[in-house]
Amino acid sequence: MHPAAAGPSSGLGLEADAFDEIARRVRRHVVRIAGTPHGCHLGGALSCVEILVTLYFDVLRLDPLDPRWPPRDMFVFSKGHAAAALYSVLVERGYLAEASLSTYCAAGSTLLGHPTRHIPGVEFATGSMGHGLSLGVGVALGLKRRGNSESRVFVLLGDGELQEGSVWEAAMAAHHFGLDNLCAVVDRNLGQNDGATESIMRLGEVAPRWQAFGWGVRTVDGHDFPALRTALGAVPYAAGTPSAVVARTVKGRGVAGIEGDPRSHYMTLSARSVERALRGLRNTGPAGPP
Repeated sequence: MHPAAAGPSSGLGLEADAFDEIARRVRRHVVRIAGTPHGCHLGGALSCVEILVTLYFDVLRLDPLDPRWPPRDMFVFSKGHAAAALYSVLVERGYLAEASLSTYCAAGSTLLGHPTRHIPGVEFATGSMGHGLSLGVGVALGLKRRGNSESRVFVLLGDGELQEGSVWEAAMAAHHFGLDNLCAVVDRNLGQNDGATESIMRLGEVAPRWQAFGWGVRTVDGHDFPALRTALGAVPYAAGTPSAVVARTVKGRGVAGIEGDPRSHYMTLSARSVERALRGLRNTGPAGPP
């Protein structure tokens, strides 16, 4: 078990450099998963690594030794197609054994192309685009009505997913019910299955859309750990108001030859390509202006 796995916590008090090293290990896992026979949604998995590492190692109150720990924060991985990143972070956080990653999508494995509740630490089966925020709204509302003032709900969405009308129905409901225990995080990597989000169905500036639905919003560089830790650690931004973090990211981030390539949306890598990608891994740091 990874030394950071033990016991319930939110922040683990890790040094800044530790986050970079965890992210690097997660990317190595993801690349190797892409080298399994079924491949994976590589680009979108790599774009959300820093977001997931920040949540699991600095923000979420959780206990890997007791995944159903009652006071835990809840995380809904709405962009479930990027499951390779989630599984890799669950390995690093102590929920899964590293050896299990080699079984990704194999017959009889619990590590499917989209996560299910058979996996410790997974709250919902997700991946049908546009449903995750509704699940988060339901959980957050339930916590409120039970008088639970400790637990929070975080939902990670893809930006192509924002084209689904159900996302905005859920956003409207979250504002109506004053769900300040709910935070939506948007992985704004500007890409989806069929190409660039702005050519498929233009989203434009995402933050004002959330603001128009009554949410408190911050926009950050989604590969900048200090910025992510500050933004995610500050929720709720206003009492009685749900929070949204728009994280500007790059598809395929951190792997030379893959970063920014729209073809990385789904890839099956040969053994040679895996080794080349692993050699091309680099520390990411802030992505800079979009």
